[in-house]
Amino acid sequence: MTDPTNAEPEPVAPRPVPSSNAVLTRILKYGGMLAAAIVVVGAILGYIFVGWPGVTSALIGTAMAVVFLSITAISILLGNRFAGSDLFVGAFFGIVLGSWFVKFALFLVLFFALRGQSWLNPTVEFLCLVAGVVGSLVVDVLVVTKSRMTYASDVKLQGEDESH
Repeated sequence: MTDPTNAEPEPVAPRPVPSSNAVLTRILKYGGMLAAAIVVVGAILGYIFVGWPGVTSALIGTAMAVVFLSITAISILLGNRFAGSDLFVGAFFGIVLGSWFVKFALFLVLFFALRGQSWLNPTVEFLCLVAGVVGSLVVDVLVVTKSRMTYASDVKLQGEDESH
């Protein structure tokens, strides 16, 4: 006899994982390695030319580049967690757009807070920030071009078998 009160729940189908997650994770990993190289080179050159304010400026400039550039990739990864749900489109774009507003506000706060500080060299900070931005663009291009993803990777066509 089966007891309807002890019936096992139906298994829940796993949520689909967008194929872009692997690419974004790789971008974050290589971006972190690039940032480590920029901070080492920037700190050494900053110390040689300006002293300890150059080291501090290299650390802050590189940290700003890493934070600003990783916010978008992290927000896309967070938005992708809603893939397969009814809220996917709204949640995804809400998270990504919200992260851009946070990034803009954070930039303004840092710009006004760090302006005119005696322990900061704006040239070294700017050069490390630019090196981080240009370097992350290069990382993005290299990772995406080597990802070998199809143009429509997460699409299921009508009549296509679910096991593929």
